[in-house]
Amino acid sequence: MIQEIYSGLLLLDRMEDWAEPDVLHSFALDELLCRQTGLDGVPVLHLWRHPSGFVMGPRDSRLPEAALASKELERLGLSVAVRNSGGAAVPLDPGVVNISLILPLQGSASVRFNDDFQLMYELIAAALDGFGVRVDKGEIAGAYCPGDYDLSIDGLKFCGIAQRRLARSYIVQAFVNAGGSGAERGRLVRQFYDTAAGRSGTELSYPLVEAGTMASLEELVVGLWPDPSRLFAEAAVDAAFGSGGRAVFPSARMPANSSIRELAHSLRGRYPIGHRP
Repeated sequence: MIQEIYSGLLLLDRMEDWAEPDVLHSFALDELLCRQTGLDGVPVLHLWRHPSGFVMGPRDSRLPEAALASKELERLGLSVAVRNSGGAAVPLDPGVVNISLILPLQGSASVRFNDDFQLMYELIAAALDGFGVRVDKGEIAGAYCPGDYDLSIDGLKFCGIAQRRLARSYIVQAFVNAGGSGAERGRLVRQFYDTAAGRSGTELSYPLVEAGTMASLEELVVGLWPDPSRLFAEAAVDAAFGSGGRAVFPSARMPANSSIRELAHSLRGRYPIGHRP
């Protein structure tokens, strides 16, 4: 349980808070919360979704036709941006549960980079243990946003993990395909890369996505019905807090909406997509 390692854990559940159309809003909020945690050491578990978004990694944004690919996604109604936590392209929709663990750096306990990924893996594995499935970790060839901490069931990836570190605190972020079609999301990411790579694709380094390597928990786990996103989120909260009480994030601690929007605007300028006119 996260609560046993980081006492005073606060729960910020924004699963139904879709008021802000900018996909960077939640990333900006994470950044501000992480700064707070760096000052006072209070850990936060932040759950959120976005109705229609697409976030890419910094390397994706530098592909030759990234700006064109971004505009194509925007024409489909997606909010598109570059995230500041590394990784590669990920689509977001109501079936994707985003988990942000915002934690203080505690000396040697948080020095090793992979320890933080392992913590998120253990949280998600514990959340799904009650459904009788085993979660594996390790890169899945052909999956989008590939990495050593791809989380999979029966060889199909449903979750990826990224991280951002500040001087005294850090964020571990996971996207979890809880509902919907993993393959459809894979096709969308493949379409993005096909356009973004332009005609020079063979010599560029970017994920070669195969839609059939991705799935959602709804497709992989019996019992996550009728609302797989909410059911998974509740299981993750139970795994984080155990049988103890849950301390709800106090509204007085929430950054002002104007501050979140201002930082989101700043992040968009700091991480541009291609060479837009």
